[in-house]
Amino acid sequence: MGQPTPEKIMQTGLGFWASKTLLSAIEMGLFTELAHGPESFDALSGRLGLHARSARDFLDALVALGFLERTGDRYANTAETDLFLDRRKPSYIGGILEMANHRLYSSWGHLTEALRTGQPQNEVKGDGVGLFEALYADPARLKEFLAAMTGISHGANLTIARAFPWKNHRTYVDIGTAQGDLAAQIALANPHVRGMGFDLPEVAPILKTTPRRSAWRTDPHSSPATFSKTIFLRPMSY
Repeated sequence: MGQPTPEKIMQTGLGFWASKTLLSAIEMGLFTELAHGPESFDALSGRLGLHARSARDFLDALVALGFLERTGDRYANTAETDLFLDRRKPSYIGGILEMANHRLYSSWGHLTEALRTGQPQNEVKGDGVGLFEALYADPARLKEFLAAMTGISHGANLTIARAFPWKNHRTYVDIGTAQGDLAAQIALANPHVRGMGFDLPEVAPILKTTPRRSAWRTDPHSSPATFSKTIFLRPMSY
């Protein structure tokens, strides 16, 4: 057995350096910009509005972390960041990381306080309002939350749409449909199946402005179900 080293301790204790570097790159749309193709240092830093003092170190840190590739003075996405962090691609998973950057990162900075008081450290801290009540009352934060749910569940949605024996079924309902990704993937992979999404009415305005991979019709309804009001989404074409 070798001599103990502080390597693991230091990597974990300073792990937020790497995390925040990636989160800031996503926030600025770096990987979406490079999805057009490799760019020179001057062009890329100019498009992103990076200050000269930190631009080179920031981009080279992303190279060292394995999120960018560099050839001479030109930077490019890796295969992974091009597929999963380009906002224009349906495979984009950055929604959950955008939410982590804007909401979760600061909350985790108060972990010690949470451990000692047992009190929440997110947006509901001190005002007595429930998390989801506060979230659904703010359209901007709700939109970010729904995009995060789509990003983190897209892979599972594809698997459900393809692996479940849908040939034995004709209809489905997606409860808590968010941006409707699961319902859309089922419909796209199984044209014989008809279904709908079920969510709260606050979701409707966001759905109307959300790019989707199939056409939907949104119909507000009232319902005495667990959700007192619902939005039903019916796929119209695939």
